[in-house]
Parts: sequence; C-alpha cells; structure tokens
Amino acid sequence: MSSKVLIVVDMQNDFIDGSLGTPEAVAIVPKVKERIEKALESGERVLFTMDTHGEDYMSTQEGRKLPVRHCIKGSWGHELSDSIKPFAKDKDDILEKHTFGSSALPLAVQRCDEMTIIGLCTDICVITNALLLKTYFPEKEIIVDASLCAGVTPASHRNALEAMKMCQIDVINE
Repeated sequence: MSSKVLIVVDMQNDFIDGSLGTPEAVAIVPKVKERIEKALESGERVLFTMDTHGEDYMSTQEGRKLPVRHCIKGSWGHELSDSIKPFAKDKDDILEKHTFGSSALPLAVQRCDEMTIIGLCTDICVITNALLLKTYFPEKEIIVDASLCAGVTPASHRNALEAMKMCQIDVINE
C-alpha cells in the first residue's frame, strides 16, 4: 500500500502578509487550506514546517544576508496563518527549522512513498526541502504543486520550479 504525505512549508504570517509577505502568498492561502482538508479527508499525513528564529536573528549569517527580521519565535509573524493553524494540532506534525531546509523532514517521511510539497517560499524553503528529500530518497515520488506555492517574486518562483524539474522533482500545477 502506498503512503502519502503532504508537506506544508512555512505558511506563516511573516511570509504571507507580514515582513516578507507578497500578494502571491496571500492569494494561495485559501487553496492551501482546501488542499490540506482534501489530504486529511483522504488519509494523507500532513506535516508543517515552520521557519523559526530567535531574537539574535540579525547576528546570524542568514540575518546578515537577509536583514529582515521574520519568524521570531513567539511573535505573530512566526505563527501559522489563521486559516492553516487549526490543522496543525499534533505537535509531532510540526517541524520547526532554523534554516531553509528541515533536517527532521527526512526522518518524518521515511516510510512515505509519495511526498507532495506546497507552501512558501518556492525559491528558498520549498526548493531546499524538495532537494533535501530528493537527495535522501532518489527513488521516491516527490511532487511540488506550483499552484500552491509562491516565491519571493514571480520570476524567482518560476526559476525555482524549473530548477526542481531539472532535478527530477515532479512539478505539477493543479
């Protein structure tokens, strides 16, 4: 029997309409919510990654290269969107990460045959997690649904999708 997992990457306030938000990110929230509901109804496991930084963010390498405070643990910007938050009830399904990729993700999905990735930002955290999973599991089905992702810019979103295709990640547009 095939097991599936939906990986919802960083659907947090700061990436939607906070310090690093974009109109494209705002636009996908209702569709991401619908996809999560569909996954749960069909018995798919749903995992949520959360970009997580401390008060020292600006002194980190990422903070020096991306000097915009965001996703500070305990802040409104760190929280999942109100539309998404009700689905993240089980703490085992929430993976806080302190960098672009989640080092806990491969362990969390090791028994899954098919992984679908959606969320934010296509060109940073989505691509990093997709490539991380492809590295760990080169023969497993890894899918990115482009219609449920948004990038820093529309152009960088498209570039990231093309890069993932080149690395044998299936990019769909449902």
